[in-house]
Amino acid sequence: MFESDFVDSFSRVSWWAVPIIYVPVIVGLFSFGLGAAGTVGSVLAAAAGLFVWTFAEYWLHRTLFHWVPNRRWGPRFHFLLHGVHHEWVNDRFRLVMPPMASGALAVVFFGMWYLALGPVWVYPFFAGHVLGYLGYDMTHYYIHHGKPRSSWMKQLRAHHMNHHHNQDRRRFGVSTRVWDRVFGTL
Repeated sequence: MFESDFVDSFSRVSWWAVPIIYVPVIVGLFSFGLGAAGTVGSVLAAAAGLFVWTFAEYWLHRTLFHWVPNRRWGPRFHFLLHGVHHEWVNDRFRLVMPPMASGALAVVFFGMWYLALGPVWVYPFFAGHVLGYLGYDMTHYYIHHGKPRSSWMKQLRAHHMNHHHNQDRRRFGVSTRVWDRVFGTL
């Protein structure tokens, strides 16, 4: 993808790196939130963060990841951001987001949620949000390289593969199809 092997190494990541990085982050955020929001409040805030993640996943995929700016650099920008995944759909090292990219997005999301929710609720809410991201990345990897047995996972796989091979302007949900139903992109 890049002429430099060193630069290219930052665009490739094994699936197992995501839980190694983000499980401790989730546990830390949730634990920190317990002190201020309490158990019930933290669980509810985390559930809300998880739900909000599903929308963020859909909206990022539909808008940012499939956006090709109408500029000279637009096609290259799109290719680097998401087109590479559509080009090498079965590359097992390009199915989860590289930690530098997911970390940058995490900082932006945390700042946004901190401003919106304040210091008490942001930690358990963001723990749920990051848990949703972890679920998304693990689901994405699994539907590309696993052998789904449950009907739910088989449906998600068919949904996502249809996005890749037939309708790249539809079917943007990866870990859920809910928002595709809501916004008519199913």
